[in-house]
Amino acid sequence: MVEPTEPGETTEARARAVVEYDYLQTTPAIRARTNTVFEAARRGTLAHFRLNEGQLPAVAERVLAVTREVYPDLRAIPYHGRYRHFDVGGVARLARFQRSLEDFDVDNRLRACTELVITSVLLDAGAGAGWQYREPDGRSFSRSEGLAVASYHLFMSGALASDHSSSADGAGLLAFDAARLASAFQVTDDNPLVGVAGRAELLRKLGEVVLTTPAYFDSTRPRLGDLGVGLKRAAQDGKLPASAVLDAVLRALGPIWPGREKLAGKSLGDVWKHSRFGLVPFHKLSQWLSYSLFEPLEAAGITVTDIDELTGLPEYRNGGLFLDAGVLELVEPRQRELTHEVASELVIEWRALTVALLDRLADVVRERVGMSAVELPLARILEGGSWRAGRVIASELRDGGGPPLKIESDGTVF
Repeated sequence: MVEPTEPGETTEARARAVVEYDYLQTTPAIRARTNTVFEAARRGTLAHFRLNEGQLPAVAERVLAVTREVYPDLRAIPYHGRYRHFDVGGVARLARFQRSLEDFDVDNRLRACTELVITSVLLDAGAGAGWQYREPDGRSFSRSEGLAVASYHLFMSGALASDHSSSADGAGLLAFDAARLASAFQVTDDNPLVGVAGRAELLRKLGEVVLTTPAYFDSTRPRLGDLGVGLKRAAQDGKLPASAVLDAVLRALGPIWPGREKLAGKSLGDVWKHSRFGLVPFHKLSQWLSYSLFEPLEAAGITVTDIDELTGLPEYRNGGLFLDAGVLELVEPRQRELTHEVASELVIEWRALTVALLDRLADVVRERVGMSAVELPLARILEGGSWRAGRVIASELRDGGGPPLKIESDGTVF
């Protein structure tokens, strides 16, 4: 029996809330709600955007062009995962990390890789245009690649583990704070990073979850990487559907997300309320994290199946591609000059349209090259791909290659 938790709430209302909560944590819900927004755009009834679907084939050609520059063999495109960013600048950081695990058994290698991936992804939300990270040899990196390199060095330094090893356990994460993050990421008045406090709080809350959720994390020495080992053990005949990875990420890590909509007494995470469309789910960082866990799981002998159950990622590179290329057009052009909250209805519509358009872009790309969804899943088109094309067109249109819209982020969404 489901008990009421709010004054005046009936058992029936509570039960409906639980069902709705569970639904909003799924990719079918993401696609259903974002496609409702897309159909409104097709009818020309959105408040903030107009849709020009006729521009989509040209965007597909742009995506294919940048993909072939990096991956001439379209069948060899890797997943759109965090591993790609660690080796920026031609430095084999990931191989260095993996060599450090050679004496570990399969499960402990998976634990370590899971910990590197999760902490790096959670620190990955947009850096802002003014920040960069400088390595000891003088190389500097900005944006997502800079965050990847900075988070790699943070992890390798032992700052996330209670025993100061290259790992991440509950106690080490719980003790982490904004001052340590600012120091590790070289943040100064002249090198500002967006959302330092928000990022550090995510890791601290992550430590709380690891220490208090024995269903996912070992109670003897709770390590973040236990989540990866649990996924490995959940596989049937060595196979694990992509949706099971996302489900575990959402259920295990859901409590870390700050100040969001709640339902059935629980935070909904990356779900936002629109006055016309109701609650619209995205789960961008959780899906990016799920994509990023595919390679560690596969290295541990697991085949991840049904990859296209996950959706495209509604962040400013993918969304910027459609806006900069003319697939989307602002109803009020002056909105480009304003700064928008992540919870604003304009941003909700932009992100919803991005998810729906990425599915349609993938169909056009596959048709152009004569490949199926199995041969060229969305996870590879994103990597090839759409975010890269978004970065290229942004650089063509704006000094510094920033996004086409100004977003006020707390470091936990974009």
